[in-house]
Amino acid sequence: MMVRSRTGKIAWVTGASSGIGRAVALRLADEGFIVAVSARSADKLDALVAERPGAIHAYPLDVTDRQALKDAVRGIEQMLGPIDLALFCAGNYIRESAGEFDAGALADLVGLNVVGTGNALEAVMGPMIARRSGHIAVVASVAGYLGLPGGGIYGATKAALINLCEALQPQLGSQGVKLQVINPGFVDTPLTKKNDFPMPFLISEDEAAHAIVKGLSGSRFEIVFPWRMAVAAKLLAALPYRASLAITRRMVRKG
Repeated sequence: MMVRSRTGKIAWVTGASSGIGRAVALRLADEGFIVAVSARSADKLDALVAERPGAIHAYPLDVTDRQALKDAVRGIEQMLGPIDLALFCAGNYIRESAGEFDAGALADLVGLNVVGTGNALEAVMGPMIARRSGHIAVVASVAGYLGLPGGGIYGATKAALINLCEALQPQLGSQGVKLQVINPGFVDTPLTKKNDFPMPFLISEDEAAHAIVKGLSGSRFEIVFPWRMAVAAKLLAALPYRASLAITRRMVRKG
């Protein structure tokens, strides 16, 4: 028996155990969606379900498991109904240095942030294209605009997601499926708490969730926030390399 939502809409959020994914799942539930949430931590998902009983439903999985994503979509659509909105937030963040560069760390993060998102995309695109309806949103980052010292591995994964979404958007749009890319600046999450440097224009998870849900209702391909961080990053990325590299060179830590 399918669960019915107040809005008639079903959302699926990956990376929902913490951070942006968790905050957006709660906000979507408050907006009247029935929300399926996925992450590796079943305990954290159960705690999230307890906050909005009846509105949020847990589907624990690892996004690097391709078959698990397909099985989850099948299970969600059988139990809750066709997925109207798929929001992919699963990912991790690391910092690196040139002197201690680790190709294994690169492979691991690409596997999670890029291939894991690709697994989720593969799982939902087929059913949405068949229905000629649906909405997909992928969380990337302003870090994907250009390479910054210490953030090369993370930024490379987010640049890949931006590029992938840019390529898929026209094709999906022609088949009735809306695709957006979400590029946050610094958001106060468990991941950014790893940072030991000042984070300009830092916003809360709730502020990020508000910006995302508002952006999802609009027609713009890119949802980017906070605006001051977005402007600064876009301007830096638009500079000639001679100028941009002179600026980023000042970000390199001494010692």
